[in-house]
Amino acid sequence: MAGKRKSHSAAFKAQVALAALKGDKTINELASQHGVHPTLIHGWKKQLLTGAEAVFASGAKGTGPPEDKTTELYEQIGRLKVELDWVKKKSRPPSAEAKRALIEAEHPELSVRRQCELIGLNRSTVYYEPTPESAENLTLMRLIDEQYTTCPFYGSRRMAAWLGTQGHEVNRKRVQRLLRIMGLEAMYPKPKLSVGSGHKVYPYLLRGVAIDRVHQVWSTDITYIPMPTGFMYLAATMDWFSRYVVAWRLSNTLDGSFCQDMLEEALGRGKPEVFNTDQGVQFTAAAWVGRLERAGVAVSMDGRGRCLDNVFVERLWRSVKYEDVYLKGYESVPALESGLRAYFGFYNTERLHQSLDYRTPAQVYGVGATKAPTKQ
Repeated sequence: MAGKRKSHSAAFKAQVALAALKGDKTINELASQHGVHPTLIHGWKKQLLTGAEAVFASGAKGTGPPEDKTTELYEQIGRLKVELDWVKKKSRPPSAEAKRALIEAEHPELSVRRQCELIGLNRSTVYYEPTPESAENLTLMRLIDEQYTTCPFYGSRRMAAWLGTQGHEVNRKRVQRLLRIMGLEAMYPKPKLSVGSGHKVYPYLLRGVAIDRVHQVWSTDITYIPMPTGFMYLAATMDWFSRYVVAWRLSNTLDGSFCQDMLEEALGRGKPEVFNTDQGVQFTAAAWVGRLERAGVAVSMDGRGRCLDNVFVERLWRSVKYEDVYLKGYESVPALESGLRAYFGFYNTERLHQSLDYRTPAQVYGVGATKAPTKQ
């Protein structure tokens, strides 16, 4: 006989979401600590970030006597029903994982069945408990990350074949799924596709442009960092001319909030003429591009078929992993954060770069900087 499905109070969800937002543990560690699945924690953290803005947006309501607005209310009910039907038919639904996180098992008025009907989710999906990433998958993800850092042009077919040479016979579909979780995609020229991603596509502004000064071009990217009990994501902003790492952030999820925090820190240290990114959801979001435009920064996005537009940051990831992460094998998130802080300090102020005539990024960055960066 199947056991009773677990239900969690709002206070418990808030506690776990706040712990995830704190970012000092991987999602897998939090799942083990609180006895819930990582998928739920992803959803609760997203709900917390989304709902926090509404707390301050709601204004005070009047306390006067109610008026008889029965007719108006009936009109609103009819209009809302029509709008709801239209939304259910026309709106592009989010993923099943995102819908699942919206279900409130202990809602005082709406049953789970009704909630599923409203958001278009199969009720069986609510009760499904997916298996967390196994130790074997974490091992495969570590190997994939190392090989991708060396050969970023490897797609799922080559990666599956390479894993076979390392004694891990896995099929291509499994490799594709792990690559999606890690946020990795092979770097190679692609055909120009029709625009249908739902966001404004900004032009690539750097074609044929000579990079000859500090704060002319900044760029950013996100990479996967393997951990013994899960993984983290690392984002960094780099000045192209000096290779100086202006700001960086760690996160246990791929939401855009940690990238936004990094952007605020970077803009507090200077302002580029152009900010170049790929077309990832974190960098096409209205909050990201809106902040850049308000700061008077031109937004540039990697063009279709241009696989090396962000090559400077890709080289940074290779240095970070081979010179620090893989060597140190950090056991916890605080240790990883402390180690990365020390490494980026070394990278900026002590590591000599051949492309900079054997000077450090800080030496070059300081020559043309209008505002000296604060200590990492």
